[in-house]
Amino acid sequence: MLLWKRSDLKGANQVIPDIVEIASLIGDESRAAMLMYLADGRSLPANELARAAGVTPQTASAHLAKMVHGGLLVAEPYGRHRYYRLANAEVGLALESLNAIANPKPIRSLRQSEQVRALRFARTCYDHLAGDLGVALTDMMREGGLIQEVGRDYVVTVDGERWFEGFDIDLDALRRSRRHFARQCLDWSARRHHLAGALGSAMMNRLLELKWIERIPGGRAMRVTETGFREMERDLKISLSSALR
Repeated sequence: MLLWKRSDLKGANQVIPDIVEIASLIGDESRAAMLMYLADGRSLPANELARAAGVTPQTASAHLAKMVHGGLLVAEPYGRHRYYRLANAEVGLALESLNAIANPKPIRSLRQSEQVRALRFARTCYDHLAGDLGVALTDMMREGGLIQEVGRDYVVTVDGERWFEGFDIDLDALRRSRRHFARQCLDWSARRHHLAGALGSAMMNRLLELKWIERIPGGRAMRVTETGFREMERDLKISLSSALR
């Protein structure tokens, strides 16, 4: 027995989110390039985004205005310039999920091959850690009983509360923040989930503070330091192959 008439369903389509508008914004090659360039959470000026997308500054400005209007980006004035960043963590999660289902582009040079290899190993995903390293850290926390999967989220266990406190991460402060505490984010390269949300961001920042990881200039890729390899194997029980250094 049908619970809804066809006319009712037609009216319902007018109140659900307009994914067509967002898809059309992301679906342009130049706009997609700019979004991916901002996927590490940075704020960048229009001229740098124009170079990243291979378009003129005028064309870039038009694209950026559309994405600001569509809610994908936020523009912030700094002196004479405007800097652009992703509007929120949800945009970063959406980009990572789209990458997970998209067909990979063909690799045409050794440089591209090395860049992809570095991104697959460790990279920023908005403000948290992704790639093989991000997944390995999440697996360590999940298999070690520090976090548990609940729906699309993670919850911290009693053992996890003690562990994160010992790792100098203030869970109470994170829970008071105005964002998701611990989310599952589908990793486009590993095709598995890594830790996102406020806890994922805090974990990456702590690893940066300890100088276990560092950013590779000019992109989203991260590298593990010599100290990081040693300490992660000793303290976190994560074995990192020397082939991935």
